[in-house]
Amino acid sequence: MLLTSRFLVFLGAALILAITPGPGIFYVLARSLRGGRREGVLSTAGTFLGGLVHVGAAAFGLSAILAASAVAFETVRYAGAAYLIYLGYRMIRSRRQEAVDLDLERPSRGTFVQGVMTEVLNPKTALFFLSFIPQFVSVQQGHVAAQFLILGAISVTLNTCADLLVACFAGPLGARMKRSAKLRSRQRTASGAAMIGLGVYVAAARGRS
Repeated sequence: MLLTSRFLVFLGAALILAITPGPGIFYVLARSLRGGRREGVLSTAGTFLGGLVHVGAAAFGLSAILAASAVAFETVRYAGAAYLIYLGYRMIRSRRQEAVDLDLERPSRGTFVQGVMTEVLNPKTALFFLSFIPQFVSVQQGHVAAQFLILGAISVTLNTCADLLVACFAGPLGARMKRSAKLRSRQRTASGAAMIGLGVYVAAARGRS
């Protein structure tokens, strides 16, 4: 059982971190501006599931291996950065494509999967859970893995709520921009550049700073 005082401190810290702009929020913003509210929500759902993957891995000790191995950390970090840059490149390349009604099944699944992969391939998320959550886990209370899973799920949920707010506010703007070919081209270019910039930032960031 989680201690009340420990839990309240964790909740306050997790809330502050959730509303602090970071790579996750900027990713959802870029996706929302590209495809509207629906795409932003689907991306948010993907990052939510990807975050839960990290929570489960950290809870059962897999993230400890990632933190201890510089090679594993760098491999995952550069893979995530490369994927973000690839997504940005595809946005810029498709900037002149017309807005047409496509089969909803394909873009929905693709956007969701991209959100999952973007979050899963972010080692910073794994290291965050590994370094932040254990401070609020009580070994004396037992069920350490269960405590970790609960706290991690709460943290991911708070992050997701913040991302959903971003998607809801950015989505209408993206929908209006899709009605203009010129604005659509500029918007896709800007979103793609932002995605590439995020990938470069992740690749250039010091792994253990």
